Amino acid sequence: MSRTAVPEQPVGSLGDAWRRCVGTGRLALALRQDYQESLALAQREIGFRHIRGHGLLTDDVGIHRPYDVAGHAGTRYATTYLDQVVDAYLSLGIKPFVELGFMPRALASGEKTVFWWQGNVTPPADHREWAALVRAVVGHLVDRYGLEEVRTWPIEVWNEPNLPEFWSGTQEDYFRLYETTALAVKEVDASLQVGGPGLAPGDHGWWAPFAERVAARDLPADFVSFHAYTTGPAQHVPFGVYQTLRRPESLLEQFAAPAKELAGTALAGLPLHVTEFSSSYRPDNPVHDTAYQAAYLAPVLASGGELVDSFSYWTFSDVFEEQGVPTSIFHGGFGMLTHRQVRKPVYHLYAFMARMGDAVLARGADHLVTRDEATGRVTVLAWQPVGGTDDPVEPERHQVALSVPLGSPTGGVPASAVPTSGTAYVHRSRVNEHDGNAWSAWRQMGRPASPRPRQLDALHEASAPARSHETLPVVRGRVELDLTLARHEVTLLEIDPVVDETPDWLDDGRILGRGPYGG
Repeated sequence: MSRTAVPEQPVGSLGDAWRRCVGTGRLALALRQDYQESLALAQREIGFRHIRGHGLLTDDVGIHRPYDVAGHAGTRYATTYLDQVVDAYLSLGIKPFVELGFMPRALASGEKTVFWWQGNVTPPADHREWAALVRAVVGHLVDRYGLEEVRTWPIEVWNEPNLPEFWSGTQEDYFRLYETTALAVKEVDASLQVGGPGLAPGDHGWWAPFAERVAARDLPADFVSFHAYTTGPAQHVPFGVYQTLRRPESLLEQFAAPAKELAGTALAGLPLHVTEFSSSYRPDNPVHDTAYQAAYLAPVLASGGELVDSFSYWTFSDVFEEQGVPTSIFHGGFGMLTHRQVRKPVYHLYAFMARMGDAVLARGADHLVTRDEATGRVTVLAWQPVGGTDDPVEPERHQVALSVPLGSPTGGVPASAVPTSGTAYVHRSRVNEHDGNAWSAWRQMGRPASPRPRQLDALHEASAPARSHETLPVVRGRVELDLTLARHEVTLLEIDPVVDETPDWLDDGRILGRGPYGG
């Protein structure tokens, strides 16, 4: 097969759009120990910047508390749980991406709800009271955490109002809600970021009217937000679904679409935030648990930052209850981590990305090559391309051949220090249908719904990526890589020049006492 020669000079930067935000189950779940342990793990190994979830204003967080008792009437804004959640986030180095929703029951205009936990999706019965709630919540956040900090938290108005499941009102009702909310946020401070509309995929008929309303009413809009998924209608089975899957390029096409829709409007050029994305929009689709999911999303993480300012994986953890309490540790949940922090293959994709450099040397259909400009370390992310339901089944093996430049002639390593010969140390980590695949191990165990301690230990061990290492020759400043990837594999190579510090008196051939003095 032909070999791809990776250029020495960067062709771009990787940026952090791929980890600028991550999704979460409803905010009240952040009070759970399992949730916080999972988020702490993700922050240690990946390091997300913001976190977004539903349910900030629903009754289980308990902020909106009207009262009429013993001659005293009014509304109290209780932040007991809110403060615990945000304090926990900030202690783990992650900021809220604030989603304002759903409707508190005492402020709702109707009874329609969504999800097992019954988030109310009706417009407010009183827009003045809704504005007061928004001002109270945002004002409290500013008072507690400081304006300089809260300015860095985007504030999104509602979630997927173009779907009747998430908004019982009309488009006009949402535009009124957006106006009330955006103005209330800016009343707290004009420098706070507010935006929306958090659209579900495929409904382009909202962009032009939304832009026209913003322009006509001179409304604040600091960013636009939307979602991207690629699966078809749900094919239901007990406690799960199966779905068809479009090609992963569809996600990138969805990322690019709003900028085209908004060209020439009042919203043109604003930051674009994909506040949810994945393959399936269902929290009970087993594709989420597979190595296929990692291979499927690898090209999206490699290139998505060229199209949008952030794209938020939905979600970091299976501590998530939209369809009820999960019935099994692996249940097709949205998360990168199961309950009890068993890592899925897609988690490792993100952890691999976190170990890559900032300068992009090459992007291809099956690889991303970066260099850390501070150290000269070269990293290669490679994957087996997958294509969705209508593509042929992927072969058992995929070959990647690259010629990679060693060191950094423009970065922190002087050109004189870059070896043109010698050897390079290559450290490889990989996940596929077998390696780093706890879901595969769990199936072989007989799919225990609630694994016993020994089984859980085995799943944690099975979830670790396979590691290998070797030295390769450096020829004219380059390393030739011939990679064989297993089915649905994602692999990371970290490449450093070898500086041999072996003392001349050491002889590994004599470790067992054999040799000149061993007899």
